[in-house]
Amino acid sequence: MTDIVQFIKDLPKVELHLHIEGSLEPELMFALAQRNKIDIPFKSVEEVRAAYDFGNLQDFLDIYYQGMNVLRTEQDFYDLTWAYLSRVAAENVQHVEIFFDPQGHTSRGVAFETALGGITHALDDGKSKLNVTSKLIMCFLRHLSEEDALKTLEQALPHKDKILGVGLDSSEVGHPPSKFARVFEKARAEGFLLVAHAGEEGPPEYVWEALDQLKINRIDHGNRSLEDTNLSARIVAEGMALTVCPLSNLKLCVVKDMQKHPLKKMLDLGIKATVNSDDPAYFGGYMNDNYIAVATALGLSKDDVLTLARNSIEATFLDDAGKKRLRDNLEAYALKAS
Repeated sequence: MTDIVQFIKDLPKVELHLHIEGSLEPELMFALAQRNKIDIPFKSVEEVRAAYDFGNLQDFLDIYYQGMNVLRTEQDFYDLTWAYLSRVAAENVQHVEIFFDPQGHTSRGVAFETALGGITHALDDGKSKLNVTSKLIMCFLRHLSEEDALKTLEQALPHKDKILGVGLDSSEVGHPPSKFARVFEKARAEGFLLVAHAGEEGPPEYVWEALDQLKINRIDHGNRSLEDTNLSARIVAEGMALTVCPLSNLKLCVVKDMQKHPLKKMLDLGIKATVNSDDPAYFGGYMNDNYIAVATALGLSKDDVLTLARNSIEATFLDDAGKKRLRDNLEAYALKAS
């Protein structure tokens, strides 16, 4: 599989499912804790990594929110985002559409504008200095109330020039998409594009709700859609993209064995599946790691990998010119590598 591994490493890529707070590496966590004089419940980087042994999504979220506590200043958010962009630029990622969780910060007394300012400043520098283009999506935490989400949406309205879309993340089971129907309706009326985590741990019914009640433009995860043949057929017919996160699925026990990951089946059905890293600092892999893990486990061909990369470009929220730039780069690489 050495050939496919190198092919993936050199492949121009796009990432569509990345929680910027989930790219907080233990080394940066320690540095920010020291800079901000914050006590954290770990004595070493190794101790943090040992804690990254999750049994399920909730186990992960508990430590995820704990780690987030070190992010206090605009410079912290800048450093977090710049570290991610530098990492993925070295992996030939050319465009990213990333999530941030403002409620995870405002609930700690960090101003909405502090998080947004640091992140967007780094994204601007990523374009000018690393040639990585980007879009920003604000996610609502689904374990909180819809009223809280509506307040967060109000905070975002003055910043529509910086935030392209809204999403829905955090604990899925017990918090169906329908819980947030009103806030998504308002967000749509304000011109935001819409995405939602659905069908990761939650049932196929949650995907139906996300499509019918939230009227989303893209499905995050969506693995369990395959349990419903009518739903799978609808996703294909509508050209709805799924932002799949292989190593996340394995780490959170959404799949028990990478060789049984549904990604190849999605491709065989004609679903517009894409590969992404989700929370790479916690799940042990950025874009190359995710592509390589699933390609080697499922025996994906170079054509399969190219299909995934093409799907990612088509699923972006870029305009036609932006997509053409990425498409031209990918096809030039495919021709050269053939």
